[in-house]
Amino acid sequence: MRRFVLFGECLLAGLLTFALALPLVTLLPALAAGCAHIRAHVDGETTSVRAYFARFGDAFPGSVPFSLAAVAAFAVVTVDGLLLRSAVPGGAFVAAFCGFAAAALSVVLLRAAATWSPGSSWRHLVREAAARAATSDPSGSLLLVMALALLVIVTWQLLPLAVPMVGCVLMAAVAVERRYALILASR
Repeated sequence: MRRFVLFGECLLAGLLTFALALPLVTLLPALAAGCAHIRAHVDGETTSVRAYFARFGDAFPGSVPFSLAAVAAFAVVTVDGLLLRSAVPGGAFVAAFCGFAAAALSVVLLRAAATWSPGSSWRHLVREAAARAATSDPSGSLLLVMALALLVIVTWQLLPLAVPMVGCVLMAAVAVERRYALILASR
């Protein structure tokens, strides 16, 4: 029964995160609030909607430049991937590289959001997440890439499932970061 409750919290976190990330400048605080919501449920803390919005408000300061940079990077990678795929020889390789770049950026953003806590600097979080994704914990990054691939496949098959799948990806990000913390503690 407890696992069904966790899935329900993932649905709620996915819905709220999806709705709050729509303005695009709120991408990072929405992801951070969603991850904090899942983390709070697992830790037995309050998971009310009011608490979600409080976490969102706490995560917002300093996040706008990073959210805008992430949205711009996703836009460039998407446009490059779509335009160059058919327009130039070797465009399929360019499209594959653009897909790889989008996945890498997504992993860094998710890992930064999963480690957010009130008072954290987004610059520090993103820098540390990039280091963890590339060198410290590449297997955790691969797990997140698989979660993102599942999100794409499920959403491609049935678009309304994007909302609950966002919550599942947030749960995967929290699990990967907890796994990494356990690995560090055992060293």
